[in-house]
Amino acid sequence: MKLTLKRLSLNFLLVLMTSQALRAQDSLIVNEVQDSMVSASKTEDSSHQFAYRKLIIPAALISYGVASLSIPSLKNLNSSTQFEISEHKPDHIRLDNYTQFAPGILVYGLNAFGVQGKHNIRDRSIIYGTSLLLVSAITLPLKHITKEERPDGSNNLSFPSGHTAFAFASAQFMYREYKDCNFLLGISGYSFAVFTGVYRMLNNKHWFSDVVAGAGFGILSTEISYWLYPKINQLIGGKNAHSQTMVMPFYQNKNFGIGLVKNF
Repeated sequence: MKLTLKRLSLNFLLVLMTSQALRAQDSLIVNEVQDSMVSASKTEDSSHQFAYRKLIIPAALISYGVASLSIPSLKNLNSSTQFEISEHKPDHIRLDNYTQFAPGILVYGLNAFGVQGKHNIRDRSIIYGTSLLLVSAITLPLKHITKEERPDGSNNLSFPSGHTAFAFASAQFMYREYKDCNFLLGISGYSFAVFTGVYRMLNNKHWFSDVVAGAGFGILSTEISYWLYPKINQLIGGKNAHSQTMVMPFYQNKNFGIGLVKNF
């Protein structure tokens, strides 16, 4: 059992990092230094800038998952992996229903205890909410299009793994919020994501390729949400000082949703 978990985890882990000129007058010096600091902060903050390199990992994971739908050798790998898991007869646990959102919840919990991330609670809620909405918009239609049968034969909605997609979207969100101030804290969310993906296979609900693709879609959704944030923020009144918006994800009775509250 331990060997199986270790092998699955190893297969699953893949990984992603003025000089000021002086003037004669003191007042001019202060103004120029302040202007240069504002300009530098804008230049350094690339959180919402599109970058092709950020697509490499999710594209590779998604490509593998899609290829497994038609390439016999990859299908055989799915079957052999699942057969090895079934030989150990692991106990089915349902923690993966909750660990998929653990990194996102941790971000809010850390903030409540004074560990500040990249964005304030309003901005991060918009970003995280957008990411989870994108995951749903991508994975749910794909499940009905591909009609891949689950390992346990319960239905034909196996590809991609929605739980894993949510888990990696949440982990990528935690990474983006904390990577600059505390790198180790930022990557800690991936442990929950890997746990979720592994246990989707141990619970006989998904093939290996379903989980790999789910991870790719989750990471991609969060990256897109960061790129879209400036436009979404402007659309919902981010420039209005008297406008306040709160977007919060919720999970209740096995149903996921997004809540929006706006004061004008």
